[in-house]
Amino acid sequence: MSAKRLIIEGRVHGVGYRDWMVAEATRLGLAGWVRNTPEGAVEALVAGDPAAVEELLRACRRGPLLARVDSIAEDLAAPPDVPGFRRLG
Repeated sequence: MSAKRLIIEGRVHGVGYRDWMVAEATRLGLAGWVRNTPEGAVEALVAGDPAAVEELLRACRRGPLLARVDSIAEDLAAPPDVPGFRRLG
């Protein structure tokens, strides 16, 4: 299992990014969560099969239709304690 914490910056608030990411992560069978940060970024914890995590990362670079992703910082993380992928806040 691979687990990563992501900070996604750009035009990612108010464009459906979190809901889009929940749908993509669920489709890929990943666990974790996604939330907005007060600084205007999106933060996520994604965990699961390494190939699925990498596929989600590639998708996150594009994001949903109205988003503009400028950068994604990724760090290794501990997997979540709760199964499934959900939106926080």
